[in-house]
Amino acid sequence: MKKYLLPLFLCVSAISPTLAAQTAIPDPAQTINVWPSTPPGDKADLKDDIQWKAGNLLTGTVATPTLAVYRPAKDKDNGAAILICPGGGFYQLSMADEGASVATWLNSIGVTAFVLKYRIPNREGEPRYLAALQDAQRSMSIIRAKAAEMGIDPKRIGILGFSAGGQVAAEIETTYDKRQYDPIDDIDKNEIRPDFAALIYPGGIVQRGSEVPATTPDVQVSKTTPPTFLSISNDDTNGSENAVYMYLALKKAGVSAELHVFSEGGHGYGIRPSPGPHATWPARLQDWMVFKKFIPAPATTVPTVTATPAK
Repeated sequence: MKKYLLPLFLCVSAISPTLAAQTAIPDPAQTINVWPSTPPGDKADLKDDIQWKAGNLLTGTVATPTLAVYRPAKDKDNGAAILICPGGGFYQLSMADEGASVATWLNSIGVTAFVLKYRIPNREGEPRYLAALQDAQRSMSIIRAKAAEMGIDPKRIGILGFSAGGQVAAEIETTYDKRQYDPIDDIDKNEIRPDFAALIYPGGIVQRGSEVPATTPDVQVSKTTPPTFLSISNDDTNGSENAVYMYLALKKAGVSAELHVFSEGGHGYGIRPSPGPHATWPARLQDWMVFKKFIPAPATTVPTVTATPAK
């Protein structure tokens, strides 16, 4: 497995100076508006009012959700695609560490990445996740609608979520048959269900206050839930049990799942250089995607051994 680590750290090292300098995150090849007009439940006069913190966190008001499309080089493109849902507690978005930088890494292994800038903050009087979930559901339909034109395999479209975005991803993969808005056009005829999911330190999965911890009514795992990869750190104060109970629910339902619990790492690290083993989660995710045949194995070079004739 060590052969996967070098490309990962080379990729992370290549993007980390950008973050350190707090310059702009990588430019996408294309940006797509998630909704053709006002998003469901919003007022028409609501406008974007956003600010950036440290070149990573987007704060303020997102009224126009978008998909930033990051394409791999043509000679690397393997036809797989992933919708990325950054975290941020539904009041901010980690658009670099859990968005564009992750997309850059995915491109390096041949995957087309769609980074979702979903609506924040959560709308008053509605469940805190609802606007983000609606945006993510619509985004999955958009990706499927554009699959043929973009050369994407419709059987290898996944979702990757961090923290609050991990909650959104968990809800999409378990309740994909319940669209949280009225269909508005032909795009919404495309299904929501991802072919696989990856939840990185997800939140909001465990039902609080119950005597026996269980997943919330919004995260109902069944035998049709897609294969899922989970990663968490033991010292995550935001609730490592979210990933653990999600894994147990998947196991009980007979769904293929893989869970990694790292001793340290905390919460919200995304993809960036670190001496801790938690920083290897992308390599572990790549291993899993290869094993599950969502992406091909990386090319390896077999060294040539030249025998020295005996004297």
